[in-house]
Amino acid sequence: MKCIVPAALALATGLVMPACHAADATTAWHDQRFNADVGGVVSRSDIVLKHANLRADEAMPLGNGRLGLAVWSEDGLTLQLNRADTLPGRLSPGQVVLTGLKPLAEAPDYAGRLALHDGELRESGAGMRATVYVQPDTDVAVVEVHGADPDARQSVLLHLWQPRKPRTIAQRGVAVLAETWKDDSEAGASGQTFGSLAAITAQARDVHARVQGPETVELSFKPGADGSFRVLVAAPEWKGGDALQRAQALLADAGRIPDAAHHDWWNAFCQRAGLMKLGSTDGSAEYMENLRAIDLYATAAESRGPLPGSQAGIADLFASTRDQHRWAPSAYWHWNLRMQVAANLGAGLYELNAPYFNLYRSNLANIEAWTRAQMDGRPGACVPETMRFNGRGYENVDWLKQPGVNCSAKSPPYYNARTLTTGAEVSLWIWRQYLATQDRAFLAANYPVMAAAARFLLAYAKPGTDGLLHTFPSNAHETQWDVHDPTTDIAAMKAVFPIIIEAAQALHTDAALVAELQQALPKIPAFPLQKSGDGSVIGPSYDAGAEIQNTENIGLEPVWPYGLIGDSGPLHALGVRTFMQRPNKFENDWSYDPLQAAHLGLADEVKTALLTLTGKYQQYPSGFAKFTGNEFYVEQIGVVAVALQDALVQEHDGLIRIAPAWPKDWDANATVYIQQRSKVDLQIRDGVPGTVVVEAGTDGHMQVRNPWPGKTIEAVESGSGRHVAEAGKQNVLSFDAQAGKAYLIQRVDQPGANLPYAAINGSAASGPKTLGTRHIGLP
Repeated sequence: MKCIVPAALALATGLVMPACHAADATTAWHDQRFNADVGGVVSRSDIVLKHANLRADEAMPLGNGRLGLAVWSEDGLTLQLNRADTLPGRLSPGQVVLTGLKPLAEAPDYAGRLALHDGELRESGAGMRATVYVQPDTDVAVVEVHGADPDARQSVLLHLWQPRKPRTIAQRGVAVLAETWKDDSEAGASGQTFGSLAAITAQARDVHARVQGPETVELSFKPGADGSFRVLVAAPEWKGGDALQRAQALLADAGRIPDAAHHDWWNAFCQRAGLMKLGSTDGSAEYMENLRAIDLYATAAESRGPLPGSQAGIADLFASTRDQHRWAPSAYWHWNLRMQVAANLGAGLYELNAPYFNLYRSNLANIEAWTRAQMDGRPGACVPETMRFNGRGYENVDWLKQPGVNCSAKSPPYYNARTLTTGAEVSLWIWRQYLATQDRAFLAANYPVMAAAARFLLAYAKPGTDGLLHTFPSNAHETQWDVHDPTTDIAAMKAVFPIIIEAAQALHTDAALVAELQQALPKIPAFPLQKSGDGSVIGPSYDAGAEIQNTENIGLEPVWPYGLIGDSGPLHALGVRTFMQRPNKFENDWSYDPLQAAHLGLADEVKTALLTLTGKYQQYPSGFAKFTGNEFYVEQIGVVAVALQDALVQEHDGLIRIAPAWPKDWDANATVYIQQRSKVDLQIRDGVPGTVVVEAGTDGHMQVRNPWPGKTIEAVESGSGRHVAEAGKQNVLSFDAQAGKAYLIQRVDQPGANLPYAAINGSAASGPKTLGTRHIGLP
């Protein structure tokens, strides 16, 4: 029997819905590979515009990881240029306006599409076509136009705004705005010189450039005889020099790059990312698939530079709000970065985490100096939760009379004044990246951050009369200030001390530190418990009556990110009670509710949280969320991406769990990356796994929890058919894997290998997606 999909639903989602009953199950595993039409599946998540996106809050994101664009159709076509290195204010290099595209934007037959697989925005209307993209290896955006009137002059404006004071240049068909400034005015200033440069030229006929005003330059030209032209927009890193020479050289290089270079880069990126195609009769699973695809696309478009592109969960590189930024644009907020790191790990996109690790590794000396100065001479690194790009713990936000100070014994009580565990959590992600990649050089390069974080916590924690180590005064992140033994401190020490021991031993270093950590481990207090409802739950600290300052669920930090409580084990029931009675349900666009539910094995709660939070916060047609102000936020789709991956596969403790929290009415075809350079390919119908394949990246021992409880299962080497292992009543299948080999995990009585073969396919979205009152795209 097949699922019957209402025509209206298929039309609303723009997708062909798959058959979703177990009787229709097939396998995509064939010829030693998990076969999928990657381009077709990714294009299911294209963002479709049925009318022109005329407002700045309808902008579409483009980027190459260093240069980002917000693109919308105001005044024809408007591009805001953004970079992560125009610090400290993240000032835009400018906006570009192509007024000659008004007929296209205003056309009754307008059609637009952000094509994720190709990394470009396509528009058409009134006989014209426009394509916008950013070249992958040069910081140059390209606007290609066809169908323009060859006899009508086109105008392109490049402008800034007050109080910006750029140098304006117009020579030999190139128009430039360039400006430099010093980071010397706010607390923690580096004294470094920063700047912005934007330049435009056109590949067209009779190109002229002129200065129009103190903040504006203009190009005018005629299209080619066939009505086509290309506008090149350069916005490289800039700290001063000969702006015209830099612009001319960059634009000349960009003009020689083949048009298909960005296609090749994005196609290859999609090919190596963990693919996910989801299905459900109500379209909700497809909507989540779309949000995850946008998350991976946005991360690649914003985080390939030396520092992360997003600094406070905001889509900074896709801003359409000129120079307006709410959350201390010179600083990074770790709480709002961690979901992005986890999403990249599960998708196998390890390189996209490089800016995150570089932020802390390159600033370690500055952080240690900050710790000595602010934490009464203590050794090691108290990594500021909110940290300037240069490693100093100042939070310069415009609504405070004085900047907030993080990791400081001298600061008055404040949100993150004494949040002590950011360094420990950075260490956790260093270790998880190492477990995933087995890159020993990466571990060696980042281990000093881990060791410094451990030394600080050991120095801060003091033995009490009970013989245990206690932290006071310390913040339970932003929720409680200056309390005794916050849950964040306890969880961090319990989770991170063992991995730092393991890392040090793997690198044959720091024997004295290892001994200290080993002695400290049995002295870490138990989690603070509070009476609530029908039993005890984990509270934020041992000071149960302390004032609550923020809407976080600190009692669930041991579940995620720290992985101390999972979907089984002695603390599972406590974790479930803490989750079900959590004080803040579906609060904030960064809410970790769906992710923590996934790690507790609560499939229904995963789905409820994903849909509720999306309905509450995802308000922009780009798929981005609205939290405060009018900026775009990426943190919500980051949580979606991690929650989907972890609901499908988890391996935080060496045990591979298949579909530990997957909603029973969602189908899935997916690849999720795990430890040891390995990945799991799986297909689920009606909540029941069909195909399960472990592709081993290294030699090593594997343990897989039985995906079909109560059934006898086996591991069979793909290709050879060699029987590797079998588990009957045991809940865990154990076997030794070889690098480059794939292992089918299957029921003995219903082998997945016997399923009929069908590759995973997909076709490009034909319309915007809809989930209740929310849309991806413009209906």
